[in-house]
Amino acid sequence: MRIRYVVSTMIFWGREHHLSFEQECLFLKSLGFGIELWPNIKGHEECRYDRRNWPRLAAATQNMLVAMRSRTDNPTVEQWNEQIECAKLLNAQIVTNLESLGIPDGVEPNGSGFAAEVVELAEQNDVRLCLETGKLPTIKEIARRFESLSYCLDTGYANIDKDFTFRQYVDELAPRVAHLHLTDNYGCTDDHEPPGLHGGISRQDWDYLLEAIDRYDNDVIGSLEMCPCTPDVMIRKADEYIFDILGWPDRPKAKPGEPVVTYDPIY
Repeated sequence: MRIRYVVSTMIFWGREHHLSFEQECLFLKSLGFGIELWPNIKGHEECRYDRRNWPRLAAATQNMLVAMRSRTDNPTVEQWNEQIECAKLLNAQIVTNLESLGIPDGVEPNGSGFAAEVVELAEQNDVRLCLETGKLPTIKEIARRFESLSYCLDTGYANIDKDFTFRQYVDELAPRVAHLHLTDNYGCTDDHEPPGLHGGISRQDWDYLLEAIDRYDNDVIGSLEMCPCTPDVMIRKADEYIFDILGWPDRPKAKPGEPVVTYDPIY
């Protein structure tokens, strides 16, 4: 088993008018993390994956592990093709949900023609698609239809489902998990707290998840997906819990020679 770690740009929401994208990448690289890109900056409609943005994305993320969260604005096949080509450029896997594949969550997936086109485009470009946790029966059915799909297991979502337990999600998805959204909550709302809440996901369930992933020896990207207090505080808390308390392997370390960068949201 190998786990490599990224930080979702969700943590910068509401602060991106203070830090440039380049500064965000430098900050994360200085901590040894890769980056999970979201398609939009808060309050802006322009998609980061538009072709004209590719040179900036590639330059800022050079020598970084990159993952991408797919567009969530009902992307067309043409827009999917553009973001898949962007993922190929950045050597990134894409996390997507049912709706972005044209499949409403919670209903019987009678048709999947649009999804089939998207999956074929990803296969042609050798880009991995990871289906993010939705209603468990639906995502299992879609993954059954498309063998190249992997799973993104969102720990926060799995902790609030009233029909299935956290461990049921782990048992069902672990064999094909290639991406984890590492987040916590109190079991009511998926509010994207840092892992390790008192009263959140139990230590026993975190251990159960790690043991299951290890059992299948997958190559996994673990993404810290948290809403802001401040990014450096959230990363530090999540880092301490995941590596110091839970004992997860492969703790990120900055590469030799990387500059030390401090996060100053007023800069």
